[in-house]
Amino acid sequence: MDKGFRAKTAALLICFLLGVPPAAVRAQGAPPQEQGEAAEFEGFEEFANGKEEGPAKKVFDPLSGYNRFMFHFNDKAYLWVWKPSAKVYAKAVPESARVAITRAFDNCAFPARFGNSLFQLKFKKAGTELGRFLVNSTAGVGGLFDPADKLLGWRRGDEDFGQTLGAYRVGEGFPIVLPLLGPSNLRDSLGIIPDFLMNPISYFLSTETSVGIRTGDIFNRSSLHLEEYESFKKDALDPYTFFREAYQQNRQKRIQE
Repeated sequence: MDKGFRAKTAALLICFLLGVPPAAVRAQGAPPQEQGEAAEFEGFEEFANGKEEGPAKKVFDPLSGYNRFMFHFNDKAYLWVWKPSAKVYAKAVPESARVAITRAFDNCAFPARFGNSLFQLKFKKAGTELGRFLVNSTAGVGGLFDPADKLLGWRRGDEDFGQTLGAYRVGEGFPIVLPLLGPSNLRDSLGIIPDFLMNPISYFLSTETSVGIRTGDIFNRSSLHLEEYESFKKDALDPYTFFREAYQQNRQKRIQE
């Protein structure tokens, strides 16, 4: 097998595991009103906003054993390794700088949001994404700043390929907990690959550099939401079920918007 092909396949697998923020960190929803710099980027709060209390409904979860194991693994990895490292990073790097870095990565991810808006025939959203990219890439110094939102009121969208599939009535399949990424489902997990391929970083940089930069992006984002995960987890009788259902409801809401 061609070595280049194997390298690309490995990169896709790594990005499948590391390259797209989980629903908890998946920064593609309409940002909440600002309460400081970090409020521009939704974290666990946006994710859990989809969770509504009510009687539990039966969910087809054939991978329940694996999913619970991986949820536990992710939980410990976050609490024991990821969060302590992110706290050190947060103390060393000012919040304003970390927010600017996240903005720049969001600007680079414009093709995926633009493309998925077109795929879903959401032409107004596609136009907004194009306008945001042009304004922020120039007046916003490569996306480090967001004058498109601040001055023009053009909010960043949240379209991804999983939502595109859902818009065309492709079923979500069954729940899957991804290593380090958290709750997902079969449809959205497969949708990660097209979104990755629409990100220009994967074409202009080497495979290793691309994966490293993308992982750094996720790490930087997580430093802006250090306490949110625990705040939702502590009140859940069954954290695995809570986050699974919150993810499902949040994704359904976004697809319907």
